[in-house]
Amino acid sequence: MAIASLPITIDRVRKVFGDYVALNEVSLEIAAGEFLTLLGPSGSGKTTLLMALAGFVRPDSGSLAIGDRDVTRLSPDKRDIGIVFQNYALFPHMSVVSNVEYPLILRKVPKIEARRRALAALARVKLEHYGDRNIAALSGGQRQRVALARAIVFEPRVMLMDEPLSALDKNLREHMQFEIRRLHDDLGITTIYVTHDQREALTMSDRIAVMDAGEIQQIASPSEIYHRPKTRFVAEFMGEANILPGSQLSGFRGAGETRPGLAMIRAESFYLDPSEIAGSVVAINGALSAKAFRGENWLLKLLTANGAEVTISIPATRSAGCADFQQGQAVTAYTAVASVHSLPEGGAR
Repeated sequence: MAIASLPITIDRVRKVFGDYVALNEVSLEIAAGEFLTLLGPSGSGKTTLLMALAGFVRPDSGSLAIGDRDVTRLSPDKRDIGIVFQNYALFPHMSVVSNVEYPLILRKVPKIEARRRALAALARVKLEHYGDRNIAALSGGQRQRVALARAIVFEPRVMLMDEPLSALDKNLREHMQFEIRRLHDDLGITTIYVTHDQREALTMSDRIAVMDAGEIQQIASPSEIYHRPKTRFVAEFMGEANILPGSQLSGFRGAGETRPGLAMIRAESFYLDPSEIAGSVVAINGALSAKAFRGENWLLKLLTANGAEVTISIPATRSAGCADFQQGQAVTAYTAVASVHSLPEGGAR
């Protein structure tokens, strides 16, 4: 069952709480059927933007449209939006199936039809045999699935999700990421997902909008956001990024001389043996200041002669010798020229 999804247009939306600018002229186009994640630290504006789309926050200026309908001043119940909250917002005094059919009862759907559709929605989230259970008897993951079933039961054109996996443990959280994406692909609902978890955003999204200080810093595919960030903030927020003056990169085996501005190198792009890298290579020299074994990799920190700290992640499969490194030992790390991404000088935002 695919749902006829709708595009979303956010045009110069601004929201101020006292002296705090939560949203500063935010504009964004979301395609019909797209899975877009709003990603950023606490206070970046991502949840305020989601709540404005839901109708729980009214912008001070700007407009919000779903399809060709301006919804800026519509009440939440008039927007035809499915919402999954961080705390699930389930009714503890109701059974599972009663929770799921509740949106249909509010819409005056006949009881028999509401029950049929609620059971079908539960089957979609693999809880078809849980309809008679009490909410309190469910695990965190099961409650999350009930909240998803309730959000899709009335076939909304748009789904909003506010950190729905934050209360789950790591393994269940990762499993549910794939379940939510599967459900999205099956139904084709335009989905806006809020999280502060970078890995979650990279795993699930068609595009990611990275937010900070009430503004969108960059919007692109997960791969583009991770490997080709436009600002220093995006580079450092999206993972273990080393930001160095281009002048600190030494030419090695076919590499040209130093580049202007700043250079970003992901920690996992380094090798200790240059023979493992094809093509042109650059090198960074430093003294070992710290090391840690993390199971799948060794994390090394080097202090360069210029006082910069460089973080290096070496997979366990090619980390022979890392365990024997000593504090202060001279270490040279190598990376392919293609793994060095230029950022504008200063590049703070």
